[in-house]
Amino acid sequence: MTKFFKHVGYGSLVVAAVVASASCSTTKENKPITATATNPTPGSQVRPGGQKSQALSDRNLPSGQDQSSLDALRRGEAPNTARESVLKDVYFDFDRYNLDDDDRAILRADAEWLKKNPAARVQIEGHCDERGTSEYNLALGAKRAQAAKDYLVTLGVTENRLSTISYGEEIPVCRDATESCWKENRRDRFVRSGGAKGTF
Repeated sequence: MTKFFKHVGYGSLVVAAVVASASCSTTKENKPITATATNPTPGSQVRPGGQKSQALSDRNLPSGQDQSSLDALRRGEAPNTARESVLKDVYFDFDRYNLDDDDRAILRADAEWLKKNPAARVQIEGHCDERGTSEYNLALGAKRAQAAKDYLVTLGVTENRLSTISYGEEIPVCRDATESCWKENRRDRFVRSGGAKGTF
């Protein structure tokens, strides 16, 4: 458990994340293509190469819905995005929430998929590395999630299909105190719900 969970329960994390609506930490050189759990939470099942079993991540979920990072944490599973998901993570530089050209390319592909699947809704999760205070990182994560939402809206995705939440530093996909790990944790993750076609 991180220092945050020692003081706050799961329910309070969600409330704090929603209320915070604001910031996390990042450096973008050699951004990871997909987030993988180098040190998964005990009890998680990870494929070779760091990817969690898709069958495990989707168990007990309604058709057309992804598991949020908080759900994965509660189940003791790694909160990573499946390699085959059509909605890819975007990554950020240290202490930044601006989108670069790579991020915009990923978000353009996400927007095209969302426009072809109008029943799908997406929650954008903002995540940070462990540097900085919990409060600062919650605010930075919110800014990261909002930046992606705003860009998707400019690409024609209806705003009411998109929601945001910040988890700050509290649900890392990689737990080593190294730059390569921190890069994986500075991300927006896209969790879909509602009916949709295609691979997730």
